[in-house]
Amino acid sequence: MPRVADRKLQILQQLAQMLEDPNCKKITTALLASRLEVSEAALYRHFASKAQMYEGLIEFIEQTIFTLVNKISESEEGGLKQVSSMVNVLLSFAKKNPGMTRVLIGDALVHENDRLQDRINRLHDRLESSIKQSLRFAINQGGAISALEIEPKGNQIMAYVVGRWHQFAKSRYTKDPTTHSDVQIRMLLGEV
Repeated sequence: MPRVADRKLQILQQLAQMLEDPNCKKITTALLASRLEVSEAALYRHFASKAQMYEGLIEFIEQTIFTLVNKISESEEGGLKQVSSMVNVLLSFAKKNPGMTRVLIGDALVHENDRLQDRINRLHDRLESSIKQSLRFAINQGGAISALEIEPKGNQIMAYVVGRWHQFAKSRYTKDPTTHSDVQIRMLLGEV
């Protein structure tokens, strides 16, 4: 018999896999249970609600992304290089985790509890703050942007990332979010 932690992970993995199917508009607990070949009651032994399952996915996204963003902030010496690396990480994460991309853009959360979308919005805000912090760092290093540009530039870069995520998901995962990203990031940062 699988351990509780293993079963929880199995449920979250199956949910993420189901989100990768662009034809699967609404995921129900009945559908999830049938894919796992368990009863709905078995799902509820591990998660109090479907919203809690989505929260588990969001927690995975947050831990993964912010671990990488923090490593970039600590290891990259240049502020603009930090921003470029962060954007590449965010786009690569989507490419490797298409189902999670639907969570990141809120598409998978449309018929779910509003607090889930609020949590994703906070995740976006935290990412934008990290980008702005690196832009401030770039100014301190004599970077090519001014202090007045930090807010709009940080927002523009985050909008670019979300737009690429959205394009990837809506193309049924055919438009690689990393295509031309190196050039586009340099354009956004005024390096081209």
